[in-house]
Order: sequence, then structure tokens, then C-alpha cells
Amino acid sequence: MLDLQAVLLNRNRARELLERDRRRRQYLRRRRAFLLSSITAILSLVTTTQRPVWVRNRSQNFWGMTEQFDDDEWKAQFRVSRATFDYVLKLIGLRIKRRRRNYLVPIEPRCRLAMTLWWFARSEEYRSIANLFGVGIATVCTIVRQVISAIVDRLYRRFVSLPSGQRLDDTIRAFRDRCYPQCAGAIGGTHIPISAPRDNPEHYMNRRGWYSVILQAVVDHNHCFTDVYAGWPGSSSSAAVLSSSDLFLKAEDRPDSYLFPKELSPEQRRFTFTLASAHSVVDTAFVRLKGRWRCLLKKSDMNVSMMPRVVAACCVLHNICERRGDAFLPEWSVEMAPHGMYLIQPAVEPYEGHVREKPLLEVKQKELKA
Repeated sequence: MLDLQAVLLNRNRARELLERDRRRRQYLRRRRAFLLSSITAILSLVTTTQRPVWVRNRSQNFWGMTEQFDDDEWKAQFRVSRATFDYVLKLIGLRIKRRRRNYLVPIEPRCRLAMTLWWFARSEEYRSIANLFGVGIATVCTIVRQVISAIVDRLYRRFVSLPSGQRLDDTIRAFRDRCYPQCAGAIGGTHIPISAPRDNPEHYMNRRGWYSVILQAVVDHNHCFTDVYAGWPGSSSSAAVLSSSDLFLKAEDRPDSYLFPKELSPEQRRFTFTLASAHSVVDTAFVRLKGRWRCLLKKSDMNVSMMPRVVAACCVLHNICERRGDAFLPEWSVEMAPHGMYLIQPAVEPYEGHVREKPLLEVKQKELKA
């Protein structure tokens, strides 16, 4: 019995010693932390030395000078007027805004949008843009992707949609004035240059011998895009792209089961040659799209998986400019002429003996309103 009590007493003493040691260590840690904080506070009062932070002075670079630009200089640099720039910024500003972290001041949304528009307009290397705006190369890459996502996610459905209601009536009336009745838009395609992808690069080699993805688009009478389908490899045929698009699949669900006539009569084939006036809206839209946003004219370092969103964002901005009357400058169109910097588009391939003209989106007015 006495031995048991002695054992229990020894255990209790051992626990007390351990607990006392733990409290002592805890006290010493707190005392040390208090002393260090006190010393730091004293030093902050008696010295003016600041913690060195390696950042660039953004007020002394290109972006810091833009506030002095007049309207013409601003538009020449960013391809949109100041009013259009502010309008887009108002729509996506909250989405691209970042919170302040510790001592780092985030880049303002206005600069983020300007940086992205500069890349759209010139497709320059990230290094060049980083030097112009006084940021890091990785920062440029991140910001461009973030702004592209914001434009597509927030604005695409709002500014790119097939016409309906009064807008549909106006579109059909405008095409009827071009001698093509019951037309809700013109379909066309173009190739967007890309760098050789790592996976299956041969699939992206088009008939001209350069790598590309295909943009198929429907355009209304105002040269605005109403449907955009981009991303198919450059070796794909126009028929394959069309038949896989959402536009075609929606048309297949209609009572007549197809969007375009499966067989053309001789009279219909002759009629298609008279459609140059109606179809010119597609060519004009592509010229303005690529002339304003030259990232669609030159190979970029953007991953091929990101290119459909790049194209969609450019189409959204194109529509905003067209709707707001933000004029396309003539000198931008001159840059479209093929020369050493720009690639010649592949010819449109004929499909099963049909005419070479690109088809028009011919639908019944009642069906589109339904």
C-alpha cells in the first residue's frame, strides 16, 4: 500500500515539474517577443531608414504620360477613344480591381485595361509592355489574361448575340435593301495566326503553310458580330467548322431540319453570285476587327487553348466600338495589306461542287422570333 502511494506521489511531482518547466518556457518566449517588439518600435522612432522594396516607378514611364495625351493621341495608342475606354472600364472595373496586400499597392484597373488594349492593338512581347508600363513581365502576362476573362465573362452575352425583336426586323430590312430578302446575317470565316502548338501541330497548319485557328462569325448589316465560333485547327474545312458550331446545331433543331439548302438548284447557284453586296459586311467586319486589334494578325505567345477567348474578347470590343460610333481610322486598314509582317489568308475551299461564295444566314423571320 505504501509503495503504491509513493509511486503516485512521484508521478504527481513529475507532472508538476513538467508543468512548471512548460510555464517557464512560455514566459521566456513572451518576454522575448515583448522585448523584440519594444526594440523595433524604438528603432522606428529614431531612424528614417525604410525597408527596401524593389518596385518600379510607374509615374515615370509611358503610362504616366498618357494623361497628357489629347484625344487623337489616345486613340492612336489604344485603338479606342477615351470615352469608349472609360465605358469599358466602367463595365469591368470591379472585376479587374485587386485589393492592397501589405506594402504592395495594386495596379489600378485603368492601367490594367490599358495594358491589355495595348497588347490587343500591337501583340508586342510581354517584355516590351512591361518596360512601357513599369511592371514585371509575369505581371503583364497575368493581367492580360485576367482582363480577357473579364471581358468575355461579363460582356460577351451582352454584346454578341443573334438579333431578335426589333433588332431582327432592322437587320432583315437592311439586308433586303441590299437585294437579299429574309436574311438575318452573313457568315464568313478567317484564319488567326498562332505559334506552333506543342500537341498535334500538323493539325493547325493551314493550306498556306502557317499555323492558325479558324474564326467563324455571323455579321449583321452594321458590321457587328452576332455569333462567334473560334478555335478549330487551321487545317479544318469550312464545312467541318460550320457543322460543329452551336449555330448549326441550333438550326438542326428547327422544324425544317437544316440551316442551308442541302442541294442547290441552278437558279439558286446563279443567285449566289449576286450576293456580293450583302456579303461584303463580313469582309468589312474582319478588316476592321484585325486592323484595330492586330493581335489577330500576328503570331503571339498566347497558348492555343486561350486563343478562342482572345478572339471573343476582340469581337466584343469591336462591337462596342461599332455601336458607339468609335470610328475605324483609315490608316489601320492600310496595315491590313499583305507584306512581310502579315500572312496571306488561305483561299476559301469549294464544298462538293458548290459555288465558292460564303453562305449567308437565310432564315424565316417567324422562326427567329419564336
